[in-house]
Amino acid sequence: MQRRHFLLSSAAAATAVAAPSLVRAQSLEKPKVTIAVGGKNLLYYLPLTVAEMLGYFKAEGLDAQIVDFAGGSQALRAVVGGSADVVSGAFEHTVNMQTKGQRMRAFVLQGRAPQVVLAVNNRTMPNFKSVADLKGKKIGVTAPGSSTNVMANFVLAQAGLKPSDVSFIGVGATNAAIAAIRQGQIDALSHLDPVITILERAGDIRIVTDTRIVAEADKVFGGPMPAACLYAPQAFIDRNPNTVQALTNAIVRANKWIQAAGPGDIIKVVPEGFLLGDRAVYIDAFLKSKGALSPDGTIPEKGAATALRALASVDPALNNAKVDLNAVYTNEFVRKANAKYPRG
Repeated sequence: MQRRHFLLSSAAAATAVAAPSLVRAQSLEKPKVTIAVGGKNLLYYLPLTVAEMLGYFKAEGLDAQIVDFAGGSQALRAVVGGSADVVSGAFEHTVNMQTKGQRMRAFVLQGRAPQVVLAVNNRTMPNFKSVADLKGKKIGVTAPGSSTNVMANFVLAQAGLKPSDVSFIGVGATNAAIAAIRQGQIDALSHLDPVITILERAGDIRIVTDTRIVAEADKVFGGPMPAACLYAPQAFIDRNPNTVQALTNAIVRANKWIQAAGPGDIIKVVPEGFLLGDRAVYIDAFLKSKGALSPDGTIPEKGAATALRALASVDPALNNAKVDLNAVYTNEFVRKANAKYPRG
């Protein structure tokens, strides 16, 4: 009987070792999860793509369905409307949504600086001297209300301009944005890589503000400004803590892989379509943006206050809004993920 018990126990243990993903999947409240993102091809969301392409979501027992939209504001609407579970988007949306009575919480960081670049069109504004010159001009953003729009508003506010002093035009996340500049449809562009690097190398634009540089982003916003993150309704997090932990684990592993990766490693992982036809440009863009990507997924403690200040500079009514900044983010899942994957 003892021998039979030993054999049965050994078989059960072997089965558990042979199928770790099955064991993990059984512990997840929602193994199939839908992630909405606005502009998946952008380097802003590189950790999401790496986690998907290297199988980190699958390794956690997740069937992660990623749905791409033209901008972050549209990705947010997908979660609010119930067609997606989680947003891969800009951190400031969690603050903004709380002021509207909807509790959203960020739980793992992808970018520690916005990586948004404001640039002017050399064709339509060859004599540009200062941000004040943008009054009455057309500014392209990924989508109205997205982080590229917020960043542009913030820079305009510092120059004494209101959002209504310019016209914002949604130009998407890829080739349409490039065409809008080259065809003279817009006078300036608030956008991300690789689009910015493509236009810069071709001499189409002149950079005004560059938050791919962490120090410049901190100076512009007056503190650490968290960028891309995974966030979800608080109710989803409360109902699905194991699922949220699995998502966090995957992104933290991706963050660490990116920091150790070289340009050649990145090129092998990202889909060919993300390169926009020029590998050299994509590598250049990656090197410029790498420092702004999060090394370990941790959300800075002062980040929520910085985001609120940025939003209030655009909408002064937010200065009087009652916001619980501790409720818009948590590092609880990140701490566990880093303990599990200390080296990625």
